[in-house]
Amino acid sequence: MDVLPIRMTAKEEGSFAYISMKERTPEIIKKAMASLDEHQSNFTKLHGQAGTKAKQKAYSLLNDLLQQLKSDEPLKLLTDNYVDNDIWNEYLKNHENKEKLSWFQAPWLYAECYMYRRIHEALMLSSPISDFDVFKDLKCQSFLDSQEPIIILCNYLQELKRKIETLSENKLQEEFFKLLQISLWGNKCDLSLSGGRSSAQFATPMAVVAELESFILVNHMDSIWSVLIMRKKNQENISTRVDFILDNSGFELYTDLVLADFLLSANLASEIYFHGKSIPWFVSDTSEKDLMWLIYQLKTAHTNCMSRCGSIWEEFFLNHKWNYRDNMFWTLPHEYSAMSQVAPDLYADLQKSNLIIFKGDLNYRKLLGDRKWTFTVPFHEALNGFHPAPLCSIRTIKAEIQVGLEPGQGERIAISEPTWMNTGKYGIFQFDGPLS
Repeated sequence: MDVLPIRMTAKEEGSFAYISMKERTPEIIKKAMASLDEHQSNFTKLHGQAGTKAKQKAYSLLNDLLQQLKSDEPLKLLTDNYVDNDIWNEYLKNHENKEKLSWFQAPWLYAECYMYRRIHEALMLSSPISDFDVFKDLKCQSFLDSQEPIIILCNYLQELKRKIETLSENKLQEEFFKLLQISLWGNKCDLSLSGGRSSAQFATPMAVVAELESFILVNHMDSIWSVLIMRKKNQENISTRVDFILDNSGFELYTDLVLADFLLSANLASEIYFHGKSIPWFVSDTSEKDLMWLIYQLKTAHTNCMSRCGSIWEEFFLNHKWNYRDNMFWTLPHEYSAMSQVAPDLYADLQKSNLIIFKGDLNYRKLLGDRKWTFTVPFHEALNGFHPAPLCSIRTIKAEIQVGLEPGQGERIAISEPTWMNTGKYGIFQFDGPLS
């Protein structure tokens, strides 16, 4: 495409981007400040007076950030010494020449990412509490509040694995589709959308699949299956690598791990790579600490099925059937079509994959550049040259961006549900790439 659509901004009053920046984003900063208050005694206990002063400084910096956002001030250069500082500031300076970069005038995706990077900056400038995750308690609670569906899904997985070698190809496909859909609807648990309020999963996972199937607007599960089953049947292929570009921690992460376990057990994959964030991001996004915390919680649970899952998954990491990686690029403001230039090593690594699964709304927005695409533009075209390997997006729709719909499909929904793109009610499985 010669001329790309414009990027979404928060300057249009009444738009979802505007409401999000006006109402939801300040609440997230306030949650971060409240987290510092709640842990003040711990900071003092661990670091003495230095911990108390560090908390006060971080709190003050976050309060300054909140006031800057409310006043729609110009975005400021970063002043910490974190490894990505120069990249952010160079990006900011380059864009300053083209458009006004204030909170509501800047591209919405950039402003949101910038806000989380500024939260990280406040901690980085507040040693000795620089490694404190202001969102950790929220992420942990989201997992702990979802114990019932976790146990149900855990028992289901273990029963499925006991009989998996006896399943016909059709039955294996049926189970794969079921776990894909559970992973999709687990994406509803997004703390950045709820402003940090509880998003625990209370529904029975197996029942959800049947109840919500009609809300899948783009369904390329057959293509995802074809990539994996064709490789399984091809005896010349020594291994099949699947990459998960993770989204939320907590229950959604658990559903991703269940799906990954199934892929190994069904010989649909031989090695799996999980890609997460290197710093706290969008409230509930997964970091390595979040992943290891979840596995520890499972391993030490008093419920047998959970402890068994935790032990098995820990072993997968130890023997490198599962691998975790993070990369600075995932927390930069760039859309993914820039990856080959900004992070060529990451792009080259993803080219080794046989299937890349992008989870969630933020990944989808970055895949499409957070631009005002029309609904019927093909997914392949909207990726704007980003094609490292066969890839799919598994996403519940929580922002006003979507491509690959049938003519009139989105407009028909909007007649009865004007805010359908903001709620996470609808989902997609969108595939791009050759099937072999």
